Amino acid sequence: MSHVVDPILQAESSQAESSQSSQSLAVATSESAIQRRKITALEEKLQVLESGHAVKQRESNYYMSKGRAIRRIVSLFDSIEDLISENDRRCELDGDDEDVTFDQDRLQTGYITLQHALPWFHPRATELEYNDYCHMLKKLRQGADGARGDDTSKLKSLVADWVNRELKPNPPVDPEDKHCRGFVNDACGRLLCPAELDWNDPTVRAGVRDRGEGYVVTEMSWPVFLYAKYTADMDNLEEGLFRSTLLLQAFKAIFTSPSSAKEIAGDGDGANVIENNRRAKRNFETSRKVKTHVAQIIKMHKVTPRSIAYVACQLRFALSSVSSWCSVDGDFDYVPFWQAIVDFFEKPPGRTARQKVEQLLAWWTRKVFGTSRRAELSDGAKASMSVNALARQRARVDDAFFDSD
Repeated sequence: MSHVVDPILQAESSQAESSQSSQSLAVATSESAIQRRKITALEEKLQVLESGHAVKQRESNYYMSKGRAIRRIVSLFDSIEDLISENDRRCELDGDDEDVTFDQDRLQTGYITLQHALPWFHPRATELEYNDYCHMLKKLRQGADGARGDDTSKLKSLVADWVNRELKPNPPVDPEDKHCRGFVNDACGRLLCPAELDWNDPTVRAGVRDRGEGYVVTEMSWPVFLYAKYTADMDNLEEGLFRSTLLLQAFKAIFTSPSSAKEIAGDGDGANVIENNRRAKRNFETSRKVKTHVAQIIKMHKVTPRSIAYVACQLRFALSSVSSWCSVDGDFDYVPFWQAIVDFFEKPPGRTARQKVEQLLAWWTRKVFGTSRRAELSDGAKASMSVNALARQRARVDDAFFDSD
């Protein structure tokens, strides 16, 4: 009797035999060895991922660190995107824009200032992929806003101490409680008072506090804390403007150090430079570590208009009763206030005004950085100095000697 073989069963049997044959060719390996290899492979993958994360983290930290200069010396309120957009707009027009506004000029000057502060920014922004570009801008903003917040916190108690020492109010300004500042406090009110009003007049004080007609305080008035001796001459409002002790102290506290804010006597006669050199020598001899200040970190050797505008806004906020940073304080708007200070320096109406601005900035640089002007020397000035002149003379003599042979 013949047997009929089911083709399906025959195929399954063949596959089973093939499988057993393949397994028989495998080299026996312990389970622990297999697991060790799997773990090693996973560790290598994890190391690659962590390495990439570390690089990303270092990059983020770098952007945040560099971004700390932006609010201080580039723009307190304009976004980086606005600066970039204005520069792009001008590039597209290729110089054919005849109706440029003050606001557009201010943005473009901000973008140029950004390039000086962060010389790597423009080429990197051009090369990065969109997601990386957005990440860079985000971290720069975080660094910028973080620095502004740090400066706000720093000035809160310092300003109270300076006002108490100089004006000796009774009761003194509380270094911790901001609600007792502003116009409710006589000392702070005097400093915040518009230049055209007399805080010593009881009617003025009452009118300002009640925000009565004719006494509304806005950014359209220069506050007297900007003036030397906190007094303005209504017949010459430029006299003493931006030369106040408090403004200079606040600038040095932010850009050099809080301790340097005490060294503001004299008129830039160089005594501070001599003392700084002596102090640096003593620190070197004693191997004492010297903390790097903001101006050194951002390679700032001159006081700039936008740094003064930044400090003026920070100082006004420190004198006010507002506890959280915001751009509007009652009737006072910080944005046009900052713009007005920037325009005062960057848009002087004529040659005489430009000369006064240059003299004022030179005064600021002397007061903050001393009388040293080495960094300002032009190549022409260096070439005419005797060391370089002698080198050229010797070279000419040498050339003449060989030519005669």
